[in-house]
Amino acid sequence: MMENIAKMIDHTLLKPEATEEQVTKLCEEAKQYHFASVCVNPTWVKLAYQLLKDTDVKVCTVIGFPLGAATSEVKAFETENAIANGATEVDMVINIGALKSKNIDLVENDIRAVVEKAKGKALTKVIIETCLLSEDEKVLACELAVKAGADYVKTSTGFSTGGATAEDIALMRKTVGPSIGVKASGGVRTREDADKMIQAGATRIGASSGIKIVQG
Repeated sequence: MMENIAKMIDHTLLKPEATEEQVTKLCEEAKQYHFASVCVNPTWVKLAYQLLKDTDVKVCTVIGFPLGAATSEVKAFETENAIANGATEVDMVINIGALKSKNIDLVENDIRAVVEKAKGKALTKVIIETCLLSEDEKVLACELAVKAGADYVKTSTGFSTGGATAEDIALMRKTVGPSIGVKASGGVRTREDADKMIQAGATRIGASSGIKIVQG
């Protein structure tokens, strides 16, 4: 099971003060434990790609992170640039303010702008930032991600007021159905946390405590 759970983990380091040495260590650990991916800020994608190119570990990065408030054009360019640098998974933050303003078209088109740049080259995961949303908004955000062609919906950036909960994962899974990935991230620190998320319907876990989780 250790191998199985490792394959569900995006080994994550998104702190603004992360150093080259720390990112290198993250990549070495990901190789050792066979994590699904490393998730790093765009500035580190090229380095991670170089360190991981002959391994089974993917390079994941974040788009419009952590606020989601960049314009769609900027998110699209950031996606294109990240893929050119070697990313094969992109986790984009929705336009949360637009969702709360009921500007549904903007939210959907914003997600689609990233999906279209990534299609056939990288998986798109859509961070809805559950801690800032009402129940109805969580459902709507997931529906819009599906409509826009995303591969995954994801709970959180880990940089806002809260992280993943099993309740949110269950709601997201129910909303998107069986064929779309659901990623739990933010505050998943132990094997017990991870197991709860997986039981609720998560198919990927974003965590900076990946090693602790697999050692259980």
